[in-house]
Amino acid sequence: MADRSQKKSCGQIMNEFGEFMWNPRTREFMGRTASSWALIVTFYVAFYAFLTGMFALSMWVMLQTIDEYTPKYGDRLPSPGMMIRPKTDTLEIVYNINDASNSGWGGYVAKLNSALEMYNDSVQVQQGSVCNPGVFNRQEDTGDVRNYPKKACQFLRSSLGNCSGLSDPTYGYKDGSPCVLVKMNRIINFLPEVIPSLSNSSITINCMGKSTDIELMLGSRSYYPSDGTDLGTMDLMYFPYYGNRAQKNYTQPLVAVQFHNVSRNQDLYVECRANAGNIKSDNERDKFSGRVTFKLRINN
Repeated sequence: MADRSQKKSCGQIMNEFGEFMWNPRTREFMGRTASSWALIVTFYVAFYAFLTGMFALSMWVMLQTIDEYTPKYGDRLPSPGMMIRPKTDTLEIVYNINDASNSGWGGYVAKLNSALEMYNDSVQVQQGSVCNPGVFNRQEDTGDVRNYPKKACQFLRSSLGNCSGLSDPTYGYKDGSPCVLVKMNRIINFLPEVIPSLSNSSITINCMGKSTDIELMLGSRSYYPSDGTDLGTMDLMYFPYYGNRAQKNYTQPLVAVQFHNVSRNQDLYVECRANAGNIKSDNERDKFSGRVTFKLRINN
């Protein structure tokens, strides 16, 4: 055990620390001379400057391979997904026909009004363009000359007929004939293939019960827009989509389906599908690829 008399006093410790910080005899600061510190600082400045330059060069090279308007890779989405409006967390449209409050069918009406604001005819006429129906709205670049901004075709709210909310502000919910809007998710440069037996100018949408019994209880359906068949249609002129940066005013085409004579107090599971040659709607791993399923229940 060390002798207590050999322990350094507080003053000695402070003197040694002060000498470590600055030694006037050797002119060293924290154990190093000015030249030694200069060499160390110069090394680390050069080292981190090199790393910064390498990082900046790598980022510059990477950015040269990226198109600011189009994603480099898009193979993760071979088929567009589908969704419905009014938007719900559980994909369920359940209401009491006598409840017009926001917790009843009034809430669905408010959501539909919000979803269709951008489709008002006045907005579409101002922001959109009149396009040729039945053909793709191709707007390719010419060499290095960018064809931007690209025009977006008008989709008028009035084309949704009885489901536009214009003639019937309740979208049929008050009368037990609710309207549901079906939309496809956007995929840049996606070109759907028509099925000639269904339509030569549009991809079609149909909604059916998940079983034969449910199909019977769903009653009849009306689609808007439609080409006169029992199917909804999305005209080819709304494709391809070029991305939000290149086609800022683009609005997705919609199909509205109105259910008539729906059986009351029953859980009815409905599946809506997009019919196109290159849209896969039978993938059991992806329940939203080319289709969407939701529950419809109308209580008395």
